[in-house]
Amino acid sequence: MQPSSDIARLIEIMAALRTPGTGCPWDLEQDFASIAPYTIEEAYEVTDAIARGDRLDLKDELGDLLLQVVFHARMAEEEGAFAFPDVVEAITAKLIRRHPHVFGEARDLSPAQVKALWHQIKAQEKTDKAAARRAAGQPEPVEETGVLAGVTKGLPALTRAWKLQAKASTVGFDWNDARLVLDKIREETAEIDEALASGDKAAIMEEIGDLLFVVANLARHVDADPEGCLQAANAKFERRFKGIETLLEAEGKAAADASLDEMEALWQAVKRSEKAGA
Repeated sequence: MQPSSDIARLIEIMAALRTPGTGCPWDLEQDFASIAPYTIEEAYEVTDAIARGDRLDLKDELGDLLLQVVFHARMAEEEGAFAFPDVVEAITAKLIRRHPHVFGEARDLSPAQVKALWHQIKAQEKTDKAAARRAAGQPEPVEETGVLAGVTKGLPALTRAWKLQAKASTVGFDWNDARLVLDKIREETAEIDEALASGDKAAIMEEIGDLLFVVANLARHVDADPEGCLQAANAKFERRFKGIETLLEAEGKAAADASLDEMEALWQAVKRSEKAGA
């Protein structure tokens, strides 16, 4: 089978991989749940390629992400639920429906009017989807209610913590000063200290979760993305640790051969070098 720029060829390849008897054993044993983590991972790899400004990698990673869509659509087709063309039709219909100021008669709208119209259209879509479920005899999903409803459970934990606390803040359940959040962080670290002293693993994990939750709230109070903050910290750690390895290599040593004191001294040297360079 030859490669092609035609989306139909990709769909054919996915069907061949999922064909019992002649397909790929690994692909055949997958289901929606087992593939979902790969879908998330591929989305992150797309964002990584964008952050690095690597357009060649971006092309490849977008292809990997597209494969995830084709894979899920193929499994749905095997169940008789829907197929890839239905996915394309659904998104094209949604884009046209949600942009009447571009594709319809609602022209020359202000940004505020566009936003208001967007919410009206989404509300109508929700009503229409509920009617379609009833017509098809499908059960209605359990609808969340309350202030915190609508925060997607599949979000990264730090981002979801940020959004949950942002929702709570809309009804006044919030600190009015970032320094008060910092006081709460100190309180949580003290509770971690107590949990460590007790040796209770469940309590330690719970207190660490509480600390991370409050840290996400501190990021929100200073209008910072907690995921972005942690990504920057990860990058800094990688850069500095690689600096340690480089200095050790100059001495003919590997990190595994160095003592903690040696590595800590080199870590401080790398930090001073970075600051001097800055």
